[in-house]
Amino acid sequence: MSEAKGFHHIPVLRDEVLSALQPVPGGVYLDGTVGGGGHAAALLDAVHGEAKLYALDRDQDALTAAGKRLAPWSGAVTLRHGNFHDAMDIYPGLLFDGILLDLGVSSWQLDAAERGFSYHEDAPLDMRMDQSSGITAAEWLNTTDEKTITQALYDYADERWAARIAKLIVEMRAETPFATTQDLVRAVDRAIPKAVRRKDEGHPARRTFQAVRIAVNDELPPLKQALEDLVLMLKPGGRLCVITFHSIEDRAVKQAFAKMKNPCECPVNAPICVCGKKPLVSLPKGYPKAPGEAELQANFRARSAKLRCAQRLQDE
Repeated sequence: MSEAKGFHHIPVLRDEVLSALQPVPGGVYLDGTVGGGGHAAALLDAVHGEAKLYALDRDQDALTAAGKRLAPWSGAVTLRHGNFHDAMDIYPGLLFDGILLDLGVSSWQLDAAERGFSYHEDAPLDMRMDQSSGITAAEWLNTTDEKTITQALYDYADERWAARIAKLIVEMRAETPFATTQDLVRAVDRAIPKAVRRKDEGHPARRTFQAVRIAVNDELPPLKQALEDLVLMLKPGGRLCVITFHSIEDRAVKQAFAKMKNPCECPVNAPICVCGKKPLVSLPKGYPKAPGEAELQANFRARSAKLRCAQRLQDE
């Protein structure tokens, strides 16, 4: 496992998150993706440490870094290793005034070449957020069938060259199994025509790396159920805030929130609701929020961030 040294977390949309969560002294909060602890520190600082913060992260390095950053409030903080998908099991019976999720890969994970998230460095093709379990990206690419790889590239990155990239991956691994990040970059370069690559505003491999990372970490399929579970862990009036970094994540969160706001499954022309499904949340106005110009100048990686918010309705 890599060292937590150098783990610096710049909390994206910090002020917007605090405005959405509206933390108060005596409140109870959950940071389901604590990372380096930037958002958690801002929340605790806002209430002068007079709150209870429960936190989770899949990355052991992140938890180590968060523990150091949150040390001034150690008596108010509980850290656990785990996935927010399992929050109900990890923190059973707890109800929160606010919950935050900061989805996707962190800047530190991208910058730590040995983690295999970056297409800029030649490093072991790992990409696991939790290095204590699961298969690596190399193992996934070397064992997954062509159809499944193609579908993942379409579903998780809107990659128009998905079929060609998947075909090249299968052909190349038959000669030499994938082992490093540059093996995957070469597959993408061979699959996408040079003229197309020249016109691409970003790195041609960025979408493929995103899709493989999401597949390896099983990020999107359980997300809808996880969001519903987290809403049920909120006190009435409590808020669930979610930061996303690409359109596919954001669309999934938007759809999940919309379904919880209007879960009725009756026909549109039905005179009354007979399915019995009641709204779980309201959606505060003014969301999603995006970073302002000052934040974008200070942190270029915030450019695609969006913050959405749902508020638990009062129980009937």
